[in-house]
Amino acid sequence: MSKVIGKLHGLRFEPEDLTTNLVYLDNGATSFPKPPEVYDFMDRFYRRYGVNPGRSGYDLCIESGDLVESTRRLLTQFFHGTDPNRLVFGYNATDALNLAIFGLLRPGDHAVTTHLEHNSTLRPLWHLQEEGLEVDWVDFDANGFIDPGEFISKFKANTRAAVINHGSNVIGTVQPVKEIGRACRERGIVLILDASQTAGKIKLDMEEFGLGVLCFTGHKSLLGPMGIGGMYVREGVEIRHTRAGGTGVRSARRHHLDEYPYRMEYGTPNLPGIAGLSAGVNWVIEQGMEEIHHREMALWTRLRDGLRAIEGVILYCQDSGHNHISVLLFNVQGLDAADVGTMLDVDYNIACRTGLHCAPMVHEHMGTDKIHGGVRFGIGPFNTEEHIDRAIGAVGEIAEVGRKRR
Repeated sequence: MSKVIGKLHGLRFEPEDLTTNLVYLDNGATSFPKPPEVYDFMDRFYRRYGVNPGRSGYDLCIESGDLVESTRRLLTQFFHGTDPNRLVFGYNATDALNLAIFGLLRPGDHAVTTHLEHNSTLRPLWHLQEEGLEVDWVDFDANGFIDPGEFISKFKANTRAAVINHGSNVIGTVQPVKEIGRACRERGIVLILDASQTAGKIKLDMEEFGLGVLCFTGHKSLLGPMGIGGMYVREGVEIRHTRAGGTGVRSARRHHLDEYPYRMEYGTPNLPGIAGLSAGVNWVIEQGMEEIHHREMALWTRLRDGLRAIEGVILYCQDSGHNHISVLLFNVQGLDAADVGTMLDVDYNIACRTGLHCAPMVHEHMGTDKIHGGVRFGIGPFNTEEHIDRAIGAVGEIAEVGRKRR
């Protein structure tokens, strides 16, 4: 048992030295650290108002409910929606995508998606395929982008939904959503956008992008805690119930409520998560989302150029920073990706992610599935040039090991 867990069980939790001199480059998995304001607000709010929101009329309950509703309004404005009631909270983007996909599609329907998707989209679609859903999969080109014309050409008379991963969690490319969104609107097709990687990095606009459902998670670039996310559902898009439970209102009804937000929310909400998400979004707004993204991409360019100069390092779809987020995938010739990750961790105190990144079709397209995936660096708002230079130096030394093994 680790020292950290031992101290937790002994109720003597003290911060371990695990983050001392750490270079954290796993922001594609979750942003870390969070802004101090997020930790502070979660703690203060939950200590003072940590009761079940919307269930009673006493003061603490009203205060906790006000936070939930103010965060709905904040995120509705952030995503350029129109009705805060259609901003619904859930666990994360995977939860939201499952609700949207299973709630919109039935056997006999047709859906269009891409080879860039995360398992949070792939697995629901694969399950539905077994039940009679028809799915077309659009491949991406050598630079990591889908062709919107090819995507639209897959639409049929029975196409009910299109699902797109806006920013790839593997190669970082941002897909051309607007043209596809316009075509979906014209044909009455619901466009479901997986904004797990882009919410908090890139402006998202329900109307401009032609979205039907926007699915987001709070713990990545929105800088909130884990366990909170949700979706915004455009007016006119009705997702059928696949769950039912308590809502805190009209408890005598035998069926789950139809109106939003209750339609897609079930049971006690994650109040501390919503508090942290609210603080994270406010931090992003105050710092300037475009400014944060610009700084991250400047570091990404420094990292990309440094790794590209190292003999034996292979980069994937990293030629241009245009329409890109600060995620970078590479391999070192002569070494397994997992071994590179272990060396980075143990020898250099650099945290990253290796493997297939829950997106197997991306790796199948690039052939990296046959070599156990790749090494992913994900840059966040608290990374520095020193972090990047340490990572470049470490990979350079690891590549020397790879050259000796080849």
